[in-house]
Amino acid sequence: MYKSVISGDIISSTSLLVKDRELLEQSLTALLEELKNKFDVFGRVIKGDYLEVVVPKPQNALRVALAIKSFVKSVSITNASKYKKSSRVQLFKTYGIRLAIGYAELTRFNPTKGIIDGEAIYLSGRLINGLSSFGKDRVVIKNTLYFISNNESLNESFESLFALIDTLINKATPRQSEVLYLKLLFNNETTIAAKLNIGQSVVNQHSTSLGWNSIEKAVNYFNKTISNS
Repeated sequence: MYKSVISGDIISSTSLLVKDRELLEQSLTALLEELKNKFDVFGRVIKGDYLEVVVPKPQNALRVALAIKSFVKSVSITNASKYKKSSRVQLFKTYGIRLAIGYAELTRFNPTKGIIDGEAIYLSGRLINGLSSFGKDRVVIKNTLYFISNNESLNESFESLFALIDTLINKATPRQSEVLYLKLLFNNETTIAAKLNIGQSVVNQHSTSLGWNSIEKAVNYFNKTISNS
């Protein structure tokens, strides 16, 4: 039974104020509930800053991962002035979260009992844990979006694509990230404008600036490739 499992680690979460960490955890819980309604995922937050998300239809994994990424980047931390010029907090604002999509078998999956067991979660979890910057004096972040499976050809086909999408999203502002998140959840521009209380032309401008057309093509390519694999 092949599934996609997304493992995610909030970047520099320990550098946030307690109130902001609590806000972030509450926001992530609400996010997972919305993704469950949209994509039937099973997700959980571990220790406040680590995510595990099972995507039953593996072809939806990139859309779900990008929704998580853009959502986290759109979260506004409070008391920004108290952070002064913390470089680690700036890393959180820029990158938000590292995400790895593991595509492989799940030998045991029972959402009711919270059981996720199999190669898919081992692959994504090991990759993310190997990238952790916890306790390191100097943090260098090159990429924050990864795909891993036991199929090297599939891995290679997505490597450059994921790097390019990663670059686009990491440059997005919080407002652009909000727009991206809502687009990934299949909202049209009229609906997004109403939700964000802005004009449709502004939504369109944000979409263009963040490279929505390219992101949408990448998501569709991933969907088609995984569906045919």
